[in-house]
Amino acid sequence: MPSAMQHQLSGARAHFVLPVRVYYEDTDAAGIVYYATYLRYLERARTEWLRELGFNQSRLAERHGIAFAVRSLGVDYLRPARLDDLLDVVSEIESLGRAQMAFAQTVRRGDETLLRSSVRVVCVDLARMKPAEIPEDIRSRLEDLT
Repeated sequence: MPSAMQHQLSGARAHFVLPVRVYYEDTDAAGIVYYATYLRYLERARTEWLRELGFNQSRLAERHGIAFAVRSLGVDYLRPARLDDLLDVVSEIESLGRAQMAFAQTVRRGDETLLRSSVRVVCVDLARMKPAEIPEDIRSRLEDLT
């Protein structure tokens, strides 16, 4: 059974851990996690971290007219995960700007790192489909974590 999500301080940097179980639907014909599935795991971890901080994605769109979109990402696939593995998706904020932020995210199986990534997301004004400043309530909460 996956352990509960964890939000904790790691040295001076806060991080969030989302446990993920690998299901059959997550694997490819070789029985290993399909490379694009990891991107869903990373997205879920960022979304759940925001949710734990009190910011639901659908409410952000409704109340603030914003969404967060991936601007760029780099991924190093180091080792494969397989069916039934219990993984931890670990997320840390690397940097926080006015309209964007960068996350360092890893996928781990126990003490073994399977994937390393750097993901830059931008806050987007949904009406104009242009970058927008991150709302102050979100920014201040995230600044407390960096």
